[in-house]
Amino acid sequence: MQNFLQQFLRTNLERKSVLAIAAGILFLPIVIYGWQHFQRPPLTNTKKVLFKGIEYERSIVKKPRPVVIHIISIDLTEPGIKVLVTPPQNQQSYSTKARTTSDFLKEFRLQLAINANYFHPFHENTPWDYYPRTGDIVSTVGQAINHGRAYGKADSKWYVSCFGKNNLLQILKSDRCPDHTLQGIAGKEMLVINGESSNQQDNQDKPYSRVAIATNKEGNKLWLIAVDGKQPLYSEGLKKTELTNILLNLGVDRALNLDGGGSTTLVMEKDNQPKLLNSPSHTKIPMHERPVANHIGFYAEVVDRHW
Repeated sequence: MQNFLQQFLRTNLERKSVLAIAAGILFLPIVIYGWQHFQRPPLTNTKKVLFKGIEYERSIVKKPRPVVIHIISIDLTEPGIKVLVTPPQNQQSYSTKARTTSDFLKEFRLQLAINANYFHPFHENTPWDYYPRTGDIVSTVGQAINHGRAYGKADSKWYVSCFGKNNLLQILKSDRCPDHTLQGIAGKEMLVINGESSNQQDNQDKPYSRVAIATNKEGNKLWLIAVDGKQPLYSEGLKKTELTNILLNLGVDRALNLDGGGSTTLVMEKDNQPKLLNSPSHTKIPMHERPVANHIGFYAEVVDRHW
């Protein structure tokens, strides 16, 4: 009888241990997901100088839906500002190795970076079933240029942003950058041309995470817009028409829509480490970065800051 009771108690204890472990495994994703929510940028409007020639603004919109908008403005004439687009895999390749935007910033010791071209192959089925992962081989959609070397296939349906001598930027309704372009990226739609909206009526236009690059008429001022989305009650994204109106209010001359969705990632350097300025939503997890094909980054001189 005593042996029976000991065996019964041992079995019961083992069963409880198994149940406790199983419960822990089940609740772990919920804990991680909940913790990530608290890491997102606060829902407060702010405006700060990040580096010499680079300013940042976070704008909170509550109607018709909650949206968090991140706006970077860069004076391309500021000494110390230099532009870098992700290089291809090697000198003979037209592909790149996928990296997160934070990894790109850290690898090349940049001060600011954002994701750029659409890319392929890509799929995202679950938080554990997606492609690419860091280091996987991918190709940009549309032209990309690093230090004067073009990679990626130019396509008449995709348009380009091209940095030439003295950092001057041209955003062109063309699939190719001009000769002697030093750094370049491609996007899907021109949102603004000559200071006017170029949007066509689109019945599929819906709130979404978005990225845009814009410039003034002279090409010596740059804006980067990152719009968080896919995060109910925090930020549900903008329609392309709404993003265009924001760009027009900024006074841009030309603007191009870049890869958005879960790729949307804006990062700065702080204390020699990457710091997320927005809330990416790769695999629908807040503050989770997606490895992407290429990025556009900026070197700049650090200013005294206390944040």
